[in-house]
Amino acid sequence: MTKKWKTVFCAFFAALLLAAFVNPAIYTEAEESEIKPSDLYAQSAVLMDADSGRILFAKSGQKERPMASTTKIMTCILTLENGNLSDTVAVSKNAAGQPEVKLGMKEGESYVLKDLLYSLMLESHNDSAVAIAEHIGGSVEGFAGLMNKKAAELGCFHTYFITPNGLDARDEKGIHHTTAEDLARIMKYCIMDSEKSSEFLEITRTADYSFTDGSKSRSFQCTNHNAFLNMMEGALSGKTGFTADAGYCYVGALRQDDRTFIVALLACGWPNAKSYKWTDTRKLMTYGLENYFYKTDDAGRKTRQISVENAAADGFPGDLTETVTLLPDGQPPSVLRKEGEEITEEWEIPESVEAPIEKGEELGTVRYSLDGTLLLECRATADRDVKERTFSVCAEWIKDRFFFRI
Repeated sequence: MTKKWKTVFCAFFAALLLAAFVNPAIYTEAEESEIKPSDLYAQSAVLMDADSGRILFAKSGQKERPMASTTKIMTCILTLENGNLSDTVAVSKNAAGQPEVKLGMKEGESYVLKDLLYSLMLESHNDSAVAIAEHIGGSVEGFAGLMNKKAAELGCFHTYFITPNGLDARDEKGIHHTTAEDLARIMKYCIMDSEKSSEFLEITRTADYSFTDGSKSRSFQCTNHNAFLNMMEGALSGKTGFTADAGYCYVGALRQDDRTFIVALLACGWPNAKSYKWTDTRKLMTYGLENYFYKTDDAGRKTRQISVENAAADGFPGDLTETVTLLPDGQPPSVLRKEGEEITEEWEIPESVEAPIEKGEELGTVRYSLDGTLLLECRATADRDVKERTFSVCAEWIKDRFFFRI
């Protein structure tokens, strides 16, 4: 190799080293698959494993923000759980007076409750939301009470509902708001945990729906505006939203094979940035699909030893202490994990216990967690019986050995 080519080769090698230091991610496969908060347009975002409820990625996931019409997933599931879909809903002046986007219902008209749910979820009609709320809750305020009660039951302690349609609102307790994490929890409930999850999915997956008012004098056509349904294989459900305070928002779910992911986005741009929510949703879903897979517990079924005091170990005059083995009565479930993540176990057991002990008796607790999320809490139980050393036990031992020998 000539001196000239040696110089060129050294310069090229030095450039590669410099590039690796400046942007090492392009040379490290593990780092290529990571996602950073700065990669997203949304000011708040989460990616959730819908089976376990574990948050796989978060960007300001617990920041309280208005959530616009993503509110309507709660309105829909509460209506499915508390209403009769064949009910006739009367339209009040308050419902008819709601701002755009709206069905255009008129005071005094009537509609079938089921039809209004399609209007609510496919077209995001604000007047339909209020008509539904007044029918189910007696008033908007009464329905908001049901919404907040359900949010608390789901562990959404940073969520506060004022309206059933998600329009920006404020009262003496604050503004209408949620967090990206809470919004994902509500979606998880809607598609996984509620007894009405199949009905929820049927409505939110419908492409087009037609109906009339109660008098059959007016006809309506609804088209699903959730573009994500046609964006990725396995897209399952979702709801868009926008208000001046909230910006563009979205919550959606995807299922491929045995994995189900939920993405929740808040404040994902304002006008002229309408497509940002789709970019972020695709990015987060792709990250989940490429990195998280089901893995069984790789630690096996571990045990612990515990001392049993005042035990009849060898009858009399044997040792007063025995050792028994504690077994967990459950096994950590198979959960979504990425490379390098391990399940941790925590045993909560006393230093010793007093005899007598029965086989299978609960003597402690075992907790299995992953990345701070509790996966399973089960009992730690004794693997055998241990008798207590009492006068009668000692007397029986003496009798057997000294008084009945032949």
